[in-house]
Amino acid sequence: MPEISRLSDDMVTLSPLRLDDVDAHLAGEDDQLVRWLNGGRGTRATVEAHVRRCMEQWAAGGPVHAFGVRTEGVLAGTIDVQFDQPYLAPGQVNLAYGLYPAWRGRGIATRAVGLACLHAAAAEATHAIIRVDPENTASAAVADRSGFTYVKRTRDADDNRFDWYVRRLTVG
Repeated sequence: MPEISRLSDDMVTLSPLRLDDVDAHLAGEDDQLVRWLNGGRGTRATVEAHVRRCMEQWAAGGPVHAFGVRTEGVLAGTIDVQFDQPYLAPGQVNLAYGLYPAWRGRGIATRAVGLACLHAAAAEATHAIIRVDPENTASAAVADRSGFTYVKRTRDADDNRFDWYVRRLTVG
């Protein structure tokens, strides 16, 4: 795994989630994040436990690199770079992202995906995958704007549908 733990462009910075992000996450969580990403409304205890697991993954060089998406010095959302998932082929990483309502529609998610792709490429991943529920048109639009190509629709073990978007990664 790469040593990179902080990435930035002129607008967005990705850095590992930390415990002082819990309040911002709870304040920013809305029905869209719950529906598309979180799977349930967070509580202080569940969000703290999640952030601690993310911190442990970073410390152990684990397969999930959970970043806070930061802009203007504020936590605007999260993005995970998931290596070594059972549904991925060798060399692939899955990206999962969500922004808080106040930060949507500004191009921040697209920038965060670009930075996450740089992180994955530095770890020698060859392809990034974004799996999107077909009804989540905003997330599909981020994939399109980020240079991903739609390749297929699948169903998981729970019969959830996912549209797969793929982008070839290059270093530099």
